[in-house]
Amino acid sequence: MTLRMYDLAGADPARRFSPYCWRVKLALAAKGLAVETIPWRFVQKDLLAPHGGDKVPLLLDGDRAVSDSWAIAEYLEQAYPDRPSLFGGAAGQASARFVNAWADAVVIAGLVRLVVADIAKVLDAGDLDYFRSSREARFGMSLEAVQADRDRQVEVFRKDLHPLRMTLRAQPFLGGAAPMHVDSIVFGGFQWARCVSPFRLLAADDPVEAWRQRMLDLHGGLARHVPAFD
Repeated sequence: MTLRMYDLAGADPARRFSPYCWRVKLALAAKGLAVETIPWRFVQKDLLAPHGGDKVPLLLDGDRAVSDSWAIAEYLEQAYPDRPSLFGGAAGQASARFVNAWADAVVIAGLVRLVVADIAKVLDAGDLDYFRSSREARFGMSLEAVQADRDRQVEVFRKDLHPLRMTLRAQPFLGGAAPMHVDSIVFGGFQWARCVSPFRLLAADDPVEAWRQRMLDLHGGLARHVPAFD
């Protein structure tokens, strides 16, 4: 049975930009599992409610519904042990939990201040009021004000990536010689930014940029062949 997943989409239903949905799509691809993605928008919470969820990603596997990207990765590892491992064992899974938290606290939190106003430009019209009002309440200012000084903020963001950069100078992936789920976790944020904004995040000679290009090529270019800005 093909798995199904509700996947955040913009005005163009092919523009899928949630960083958390990308983490799951790459995990599914790494497991070699087919998935039918269902375009979903912020105001369509009624579609998720019957499955006990209120946000994406939400994965449906038969009569089982799993939400939250980390919970889904854990579920896939447990439910499909005959497929390639996402973590490489219990110790790898424990370490990946840290990377998941770091990516949320540093990568996602840093990126949002660089691209949040650009997100509004790719949204379906029905999502605009919800997105603007909810995010402006969160930041206490307009979306435009949040990213107004992003030319300065991006330098701070690049410095915050130093641990990632140092690791990728020594090895091609966070997983070592080959990618693991930790790579997908961190990459999800960069794919989010790529899908919603033309703003340049990384210098061309940054090892993180070289890694990002390698991640775009994985699984037959799964992340590359979508509506995006670069």
